[in-house]
Amino acid sequence: MKNEYILLDSGNLKKLEQVGPYRIIRPALNAFWKPALPEREWKSAVSEFVRDSSGNGRWHNREALPETWNCILGKMTIKIKPTSFGHLGFFAEQFRNWEYFRRNCRNMDTLNLFAYSGLGSLAMAAGGAKVCHIDAARGMIEWGRENHALNPDIPNAVRWIAEDVNRFCQRELRRNSKYDLIALDPPTFGRGPSGQLWKIETDLPKLLELCRQLRKPEKPFTLVLSCHSPGFSLMVLSRLVTDVFGKKCDIDGGEMFIPESTGRVLPAGIGLRAVVD
Repeated sequence: MKNEYILLDSGNLKKLEQVGPYRIIRPALNAFWKPALPEREWKSAVSEFVRDSSGNGRWHNREALPETWNCILGKMTIKIKPTSFGHLGFFAEQFRNWEYFRRNCRNMDTLNLFAYSGLGSLAMAAGGAKVCHIDAARGMIEWGRENHALNPDIPNAVRWIAEDVNRFCQRELRRNSKYDLIALDPPTFGRGPSGQLWKIETDLPKLLELCRQLRKPEKPFTLVLSCHSPGFSLMVLSRLVTDVFGKKCDIDGGEMFIPESTGRVLPAGIGLRAVVD
C-alpha cells in the first residue's frame, strides 16, 4: 500500500501537505526556515488552517473540502477529518513506532494510552498483539473503530475503551492485569471524561510508576514513550524512565520527524523505546 500522505514542504512556520487528493497548509511552529518549494506549489493548496491569538483557529477553504475522506498511511486506510484544532486524525511522525509494533508485537499483550484515533493500536493488532486502547475522548474511540472497519485485514484484537488513563491503570492493577508492552503519547495538559486534570510535569512520573507495576513479571518489557511538550528533551524523558525502571533498562530514542519531499525532515517531538529485562 503506497502512502497517500506526503509532507511536501515546510517553512515560515507552516507545512504544506498532500493528504490523499487534497493539498493543505497547517501550522508548523518550529519551521523557522524558508520553504524549499516555489510559491506556486503553496498557492495550489485548497485549504489552510490559521490560528488566532487565542490559540484556536479555523479552516480557510479555497475550494470545497469534504468533511471526511480516506487516505492510506502506514499501510493502513484511515479516516481523515479536519478538526477545529487543526488536526486531521493522525500524527505522521509516529510512522517508526507503527513499523516497530508491526514487527515486534506478536503474541504480546499491549496497552496503548492516550491512543487517539487508533493507528498505533491497529499497527499492534496487525503485528499479532492483543491490544487495549485507552483514550479519554469518546469521539476518538469511535474514530478508532471507524479506522478499524476500514482495515478488515487487521485482526479484531483491539478493546476500545474511553476512560481516564490513570483511573484505568489503577483499576488494571487491582485486577492484576499485566502487559508486555505499553505505549503512551501524553499531552501537555488535558482532562479525563469526568473532568480529571492531567498535567504532564506532575502526572507523567506517576503514570510511569503505574506502567512499571503493570509489566509482566520475569519477562522482557517494552515502554514506548513519545512527547511533544516544551522542556521534555530526550535526556529528561530518559531520566524519568530510569528513575522508575532502573538504570539497567536499554533506552533508544531521539527526535521524531516527518520526511519531506524536498529531502529535508520536519522535527516533531521526542520519542524513546525502553526495553527492561
